[in-house]
Amino acid sequence: MGKTRERLASGATSAKVLLGAGIVEPFGPRKLVGLAGTVLKWGTGPAGGFTTLAVRYPDRPGLIDELGTLTFGELEQRSNALADSLRRQGIREGDSVAVMARNHRGFVDATLAIAKLGADILYLNTAFAGPQLVDVLAREKPKAVIHDEEFTDLLAGAAVENRILAWVDSSDPAVASLESLIASGSPAALTPPKRHAKVVILTSGTTGTPKGAPRKEAGIPAAVSLLSRMPLKARWRTHIAAPLFHTWGFAHLMLGMLLGSTAVLTRRFEPETALATATSTGCKAIVVIPVMLQRILQLPQDTIEKYDLSAVEVVAASGSALPGDLALKWMDTFGDNLYNIYGSTEVAYASIATPEDLRAAPDSAGKPPHATVVRIFDESGNEVPQGTSGRIFVGNGLLFEGYTGGGNKELIDGLMSSGDVGRFDEFGRLYVEGRDDEMIVSGGENVFPKEVEDCLARHDGVVEVAAIGIDDDDFGTRLRAFVVTSRDVDEEELKAWVRKNLARFKVPKEFVFLDELPRNATGKVLKRELTEWQRD
Repeated sequence: MGKTRERLASGATSAKVLLGAGIVEPFGPRKLVGLAGTVLKWGTGPAGGFTTLAVRYPDRPGLIDELGTLTFGELEQRSNALADSLRRQGIREGDSVAVMARNHRGFVDATLAIAKLGADILYLNTAFAGPQLVDVLAREKPKAVIHDEEFTDLLAGAAVENRILAWVDSSDPAVASLESLIASGSPAALTPPKRHAKVVILTSGTTGTPKGAPRKEAGIPAAVSLLSRMPLKARWRTHIAAPLFHTWGFAHLMLGMLLGSTAVLTRRFEPETALATATSTGCKAIVVIPVMLQRILQLPQDTIEKYDLSAVEVVAASGSALPGDLALKWMDTFGDNLYNIYGSTEVAYASIATPEDLRAAPDSAGKPPHATVVRIFDESGNEVPQGTSGRIFVGNGLLFEGYTGGGNKELIDGLMSSGDVGRFDEFGRLYVEGRDDEMIVSGGENVFPKEVEDCLARHDGVVEVAAIGIDDDDFGTRLRAFVVTSRDVDEEELKAWVRKNLARFKVPKEFVFLDELPRNATGKVLKRELTEWQRD
């Protein structure tokens, strides 16, 4: 009886969320039958989602990029034609195809065409170095690589013969381009494959070789979870500034399939360009990673004031923690439209901080959304009391299926480790204290670098900061802080600031002043490079 009540309550919540988002529409019987048949044949992944959009809104803008606008109907025909050409090149059901492209129509064309063939899609990080790419491609063994022409040299050492250009910069490219394959292929409807494509997104590789993390198709329940705490609405225009190869950017491309959103894309992120793009195209949502918020706020005030973002109702951030008081600075400048999503490549999403959460607790990760379970366990696998720190474990409908090279994340009672340590407060808000493998023991006390990083980020002379553990003869381990400053600040001033706000054992042993922190394309600080840093 209890489970029945839970299912009924969950169904009621789902209906309320979908109605509130404007997803449920009064289609006629013929269109409803067509939509149902499309989902049954193609599934709820990229192939099925965009095919249903072509049925629902064939003439509505589906994508806007630097080359112009494509309707959902045009995206359908382009992907059919590309799939036809790829099949003639030997791509078959069950094969793998790698995609290394920036945010533009070629990324979407390739994704849809590969999925329609029943092949798996491996997304490559556009900031990976050549050796990383060679290692990943040797492990994953894709049948072809679709890439922007600018990455040709980086991919030179990879043993994949079939190369196709997603974006062309030269006048006479050496290999075929997506546009040429689309032009030569048939736009006729395709026969659905027997298997649905898997999407493989790579971990960030900030601490080692990137791992492939495949997951099953996202369905309506996953969308309901996100929409339960993030008020996106159907048929909005959304500027996806976050990289599409990243979990967060890709999530919004997929979420747009249900919402019927128009994806507004630019190949590169520039802070002023992002503001100009969002305002000129009438976007009501912007999808970012936190470092993008920082870069926008670093623009001159007169530049910021040139752009009216009052129509933007949701700025959805994810990918790394919001440092210091970044959330408050953003909302004080652009209004209370910021939503911060905590998750990982493996667990997808765990909690969402609304503007109300961020006003009350800027350093919190918010609360778990609908149909999502988050629990805190100790080292023995026992759940800890509220307020006690422990390992974060997550349960939802989008947990990944295990790394392509073997191995998985730890599981307890069906919940998956996020790899982080955190705690819940008395209001049910989650606080992420840091990576479980980054904690140091200094003089017998546990210290998480993130707490010290957040403290330093609140200093008015610090632009960004990262801290790592180093050996110390007296304390065993101490922190070394790498900082980027906006004015003359010396080590003693920063030590005094930490000493004033935190326990003395959390004061970094030394500071290193840099012009910028090393980051990957998703904005995460590359701490392995900081670990290898040597003072001149």
